[in-house]
Amino acid sequence: MTVQVLVKPNTYIDSVSLMSLSTKANQIEIVEQAIIAMGTEMNKEVIRNVGLMTPEVESAKTSDLVIIVKAASEELCEGAFESINELLTKKKDSSKGKSEVKYSTITSAVNGTPEANLAIIAVNGSYAPREARKALENNLHVMLFSDNVSIEDEIELKTLAQEKGLLMMGPDCGTAIIGNVALCFANAVRKGNIGIVGASGTGSQEVTVRIHEFGGGITQLIGTGGRDLSEEVGGIMMLAGIKALEEDDATKVIVLVSKPPAPSVEEKVLAQIKQCKKPVVVWFVGGNEEKVTQAGGHFAKMSKEAALKAVLLAGADESKLNKRTLNLPLIEEVRAKLKPQQKYIRGLFSGGTLCDEAMHIAMEKFDNVYSNIQREPEYRLKDVRVSQDHTFIDFGDDQFTQGKPHPMIDPSTRIERFIQEAKDPSVGVIVMDFVLGFGAHEDPVGAMLPAIIEAKQAAEDEGRHLEIIGYILGTELDSQNIEGQINKLLASGATHASSSQNAGLLAREFVVKGE
Repeated sequence: MTVQVLVKPNTYIDSVSLMSLSTKANQIEIVEQAIIAMGTEMNKEVIRNVGLMTPEVESAKTSDLVIIVKAASEELCEGAFESINELLTKKKDSSKGKSEVKYSTITSAVNGTPEANLAIIAVNGSYAPREARKALENNLHVMLFSDNVSIEDEIELKTLAQEKGLLMMGPDCGTAIIGNVALCFANAVRKGNIGIVGASGTGSQEVTVRIHEFGGGITQLIGTGGRDLSEEVGGIMMLAGIKALEEDDATKVIVLVSKPPAPSVEEKVLAQIKQCKKPVVVWFVGGNEEKVTQAGGHFAKMSKEAALKAVLLAGADESKLNKRTLNLPLIEEVRAKLKPQQKYIRGLFSGGTLCDEAMHIAMEKFDNVYSNIQREPEYRLKDVRVSQDHTFIDFGDDQFTQGKPHPMIDPSTRIERFIQEAKDPSVGVIVMDFVLGFGAHEDPVGAMLPAIIEAKQAAEDEGRHLEIIGYILGTELDSQNIEGQINKLLASGATHASSSQNAGLLAREFVVKGE
């Protein structure tokens, strides 16, 4: 194998575009491996870890674009560079819209578009706090997509936003819908009267699409970033988001979405719910019903339940809703097909909260549930590459995404793991999510399809049934054509779950023995 490097000095590309470019570069047929990244120390560490470090990369500056190609020969590397340069040129050309103006600084953008009131920032984490601060000082709300921002900077930025009456969404905030416009990773959903504050990206997406399916709609989806409800940050953005939606005339019902908050922060949030004049539905994965109801909130144990309670509080007629109850005959049918030794679920997720929800559903019946995101240390995977009993993996976690695109964009890492899990004779069910919408892969089911078909055939040849559950998070308004995605999944012999909640319940019930 040959490794060649091209360093483009002073060529900045934002992290969202880099993820997309890296995915496309790795899809070039002659490429064994490609990395396109800025020359930061963090990226160099990743490059070092995968054995692709060279003196050129080592000497690259943080403002330099680094392109690394590994291919079978020098000639193929050169061919790959030509293809990657075409990708870079296309990106440049696509940004030359007649009405589009490119600004190189926050200040020039503010001067050029004085009517703007929100900035989306997706620069390297080293520079992100500086740019976010500039935006706030110019009275812009901020959505900070960048991660690798220190918690001290997060607290400082959110405190500044709070003082100025602005929203500081993030860092590491990938999902929002503001004024019916989806930002970064989000789905196309109906406008309505339900507002959401979410510390979880895919969890918030799931609630929006379920509300849409029940006939409801969204006013705003305010993202907070995943650390907002930590002890250190204190829920600054969650509390500000509740206040903003309470003051918004269009919002009639508020939904809160998060993984379990720190206890002291949960108390603050519940205290604010108690004072809130609008109904508040609370879906904190693994949360406490008694605490929420005592505060006057509406507790939801699972995602679909949260969406259902929200639309009913917003005025929907329950008798007219299709709640998509579980297919009980299917559960009996699959149980009968699985052999006694096929006892385990393997959950392979691109969405962290979808993984968390399925894991908590499994934990209600099994006490041997392991994950890379388990809170209890004894149930955290010792080696994320090796599954143990019931295993649920969030492929969007930092362990899998450092220097690589998110699995919602590049599914290659998950496909490799799927092939590995499908060969395990103790596995009865593999459950996966496929996320549609803005920013996501153009054909997530299609990318996994050959592996599913091959795995099911291999299992059949060995005389065992392998049950595969796919949940497709999206709406009929998303560009990926959800019906087409469902049809592809069904044609492969997999089972389609109608929601994240149902996917978790089906997976659990399929492997239950002796009931």
